[in-house]
Amino acid sequence: MTAIFDYGVAFSRNIGWVTEAEQQALSTKRVAIAGMGGVGGFHLLTLARLGIQHFHIADLDTFEVANFNRQAGATMSSLDQHKAEVLARMARDINPECDIKIFPRGVNSDNLAEFMAGVDLYVDGLDFFAFRAREDMFRYCAEKRIPATTVAPLGMSAALLNFLPGQMSFEAYFQLEGKSELEKAIRFLVGLAPALLHRHYLADKTRVDLKARKGPSTIMACQLCAGVAASEALKILLGRGTVWAAPHGIQFDGYRNRSAHTWRPGGNRHPINRLAIALAKRQLGL
Repeated sequence: MTAIFDYGVAFSRNIGWVTEAEQQALSTKRVAIAGMGGVGGFHLLTLARLGIQHFHIADLDTFEVANFNRQAGATMSSLDQHKAEVLARMARDINPECDIKIFPRGVNSDNLAEFMAGVDLYVDGLDFFAFRAREDMFRYCAEKRIPATTVAPLGMSAALLNFLPGQMSFEAYFQLEGKSELEKAIRFLVGLAPALLHRHYLADKTRVDLKARKGPSTIMACQLCAGVAASEALKILLGRGTVWAAPHGIQFDGYRNRSAHTWRPGGNRHPINRLAIALAKRQLGL
């Protein structure tokens, strides 16, 4: 027998936490996700299981063995295959009716408008060090009043920041413009998780090298991020529940079983963040 897909049956177990009308509303929403690596692939698959059916996804990379510890689509059978193509197949295996537009060369200034056309929400899945693309993306979202969320995998934690129309912008919070790539990395890291819940249990500090654009990662953090991002997406797309916008930030750490809600007026201009940035720069000899 050939199995027949039925949207109502496939996502019926969501009903109760959402109403039937809300589930129908989710089925009409369009979400853009740039980056199908560490967190992006899990974002796509989690949102697909939530019943969202329309996506724009972008990545320019292929899977390699070094991705196996954390990336949703990384398997022996997907080696050397394009990440966005693999994840699109996986999402369509969940929901064959998914409308997924793939941007196989990633996102850049030439295709940004097309990537964001008709989008209700942007979910950040870019590599930590992809500062130019991230700055362009969040600037575009602010200009076009498109809500955007980023949930960073740090250690074994998820660090959430929402950037909503009319609220504090990504650039106003992080203050990256005009800075060197290394200082951008420092400012981004400090701004993502001002509470630094993850800093206490790093087992081998030599594995963190911002100058070489390298750092360790865990599957736990990536999967935590997907759950947090999908919860924020549900609230933003349905217009219910509390959505904290920057300069508010939330971090949950699974290793320490702790959470922190931070408020940094001025973002990285805040005295606590400025001190953390200065200390990090001193440690790196800047």
